[in-house]
Amino acid sequence: MTDSTPSATKPHTLRHGPSEDALAFVTGTMAVALGLYLLQRGELATGGTAGLALLLHHATGWSLGGLFFAVNLPFYIFAQRALGTRFTLNTFAAVALLSAETALLPHFISVSAINPIFAAVMGGLLIGMGILALVRHKASLGGVGGLALYLQERRGWSAGKVQMAVDCLIVASAFFVMEPVSVMISVLGAIVLNLVLAMNHRPGRYLGF
Repeated sequence: MTDSTPSATKPHTLRHGPSEDALAFVTGTMAVALGLYLLQRGELATGGTAGLALLLHHATGWSLGGLFFAVNLPFYIFAQRALGTRFTLNTFAAVALLSAETALLPHFISVSAINPIFAAVMGGLLIGMGILALVRHKASLGGVGGLALYLQERRGWSAGKVQMAVDCLIVASAFFVMEPVSVMISVLGAIVLNLVLAMNHRPGRYLGF
């Protein structure tokens, strides 16, 4: 007997078009840029290469956007070999876009005072949603994000859990440049960020690519 089940009920994938990818890149990186700005104003830290750049910014006062772009450069070799040319180029574009947005954002918004706990939670939510948008369009923000995605696709490990483990190590290093209370609040932001990823980015849950 011929299978008459409507195609709408069968699992299938829908490829994203160039305009959809472009919109996702802008939306995702803007969300991350705003989240990083809130963390910066709250004198907090986060994980991933963004967290490394933020720590270097706190320690040196150098441009956050320039530092973020620089710390990601070594990871493109791994991305090319492990995840392919498309993912590497998408990631490079996302990192370059975020670096520019991070440098320009203070010219369009100014936060003179912010509650650190609010900055941690809202910053974590914004960064998590931004990363999720990029990952679903075959991109990342380089570094740990690309490694976490690689381990999920190749080993079946949860990208959110891998990211959380590495982020905890990065945030712990903030004790060298930040007050202990700020580091503890930063941990809250890192947990919120990674809960967004762990709950929404699971193998088989999202079929678009």
